[in-house]
Amino acid sequence: MNRRLTAVLSAFEALIVVAIGVAVPLSVLTIMWAVQFGFQIDWVVFWRAAVIIWMLGHGVDVTFQLDPQTALALGVTGVGEPFLVSLALTGFALAMALAGVALGRRLRDQPHRILGELVGLSTVVLLSALLLFTVSGVPGVLPSRWQAVLFPALVMGLGVAIGSIGATNPARVRLRRMIAEGPQPWLAAGGAALRAGLGTVATVVAVAALLTTAALLLGYGQVIALYESVQAGVLGGVALTVAQLAFLPTLVVWAASWLVGPGFAVGAGSTVSPIAVSLGPLPAVPVLGALPAEPSPLGFLTLLVPVLAAFAAGIAVRPRLAAAAARVGIEGGALQLWSLGVAALAAVIAGAAMGFLAFVAAGAAGPGRLAVVGPDPVAVGLWMLAEAFVGASLGLLAGGARVPRPQASSASR
Repeated sequence: MNRRLTAVLSAFEALIVVAIGVAVPLSVLTIMWAVQFGFQIDWVVFWRAAVIIWMLGHGVDVTFQLDPQTALALGVTGVGEPFLVSLALTGFALAMALAGVALGRRLRDQPHRILGELVGLSTVVLLSALLLFTVSGVPGVLPSRWQAVLFPALVMGLGVAIGSIGATNPARVRLRRMIAEGPQPWLAAGGAALRAGLGTVATVVAVAALLTTAALLLGYGQVIALYESVQAGVLGGVALTVAQLAFLPTLVVWAASWLVGPGFAVGAGSTVSPIAVSLGPLPAVPVLGALPAEPSPLGFLTLLVPVLAAFAAGIAVRPRLAAAAARVGIEGGALQLWSLGVAALAAVIAGAAMGFLAFVAAGAAGPGRLAVVGPDPVAVGLWMLAEAFVGASLGLLAGGARVPRPQASSASR
């Protein structure tokens, strides 16, 4: 494709992605506007609500201030005081990142790849600014302007960066050349640590997804009871379900934080962890009915999940690491120290990645005690670092992979 066609298609793809993201909440709200409210309210109100939901889905901080009548009807304390909502509906961000991956894959073999990526991301920035303009001046609602403009593009940019990694990508070709010409032991150690650290986090998140599914199935009765207590009607129930689906990736990260150890909070002063559960009054969100009411019967044994994940990752990367060590003559006690260094680096990577996920899944969800919701990123990261170091060290030191000894040359025989 030529430059113009590449730019046009990238801009159009970005437009479609943003339009679909806003259309998901807007379609549900529009049906409610027609059926439940009988066209009596200005439709622009629902448009602005859909845009605000889309912004929250990309991690944009929004400050709300309820009027006294609405606050009294909802039973909210601190009438008239502004409160922050920063807890992201991460389903929107995940969809945006996946769209970025698709864009990156489509462009990675094109001659004008960088132009297409820049045009696509610039289009998202421009559309985000236009959406921000449509909700500017709304009484009681104040989104962070710079976040509203930049965060959607940053999320999509992360996906584009992942999707653009291909065998023929010029940046990847240059990186491979640099690796081939660089100091092999250190590069091999860094690559092994990166794979082990990210593999550990991926395994813990996968187990957390299964745990979240099991919790929802086992807590089905409580979830249904909360649906009935809300009395939102059919359309209200549909809207509530869509919002909870957008919140589902956040719940998975909460479950991962629970597996790691520190757990998470659903309000100031509350704790949900394998060894302690202390829940105060909860908002009437049906999916919260799946939260455990008691500590895990396994107690601290739950922490074996991240340790075993790191152990498996250590075993997986040890053969290649041992081969790289053999090429430069590292063996015996030196190999063990080298393996411990790789385990430490892998633990740092795992802790940083898990802490970042916890940071994304935490924030403020409303006034009062709801200003503290989600896991503590620092605690989750440190616990993950310690557990990953133990597991990766055991996997690298006891992986069962022998260091191949260099064979004698034919000249020496």
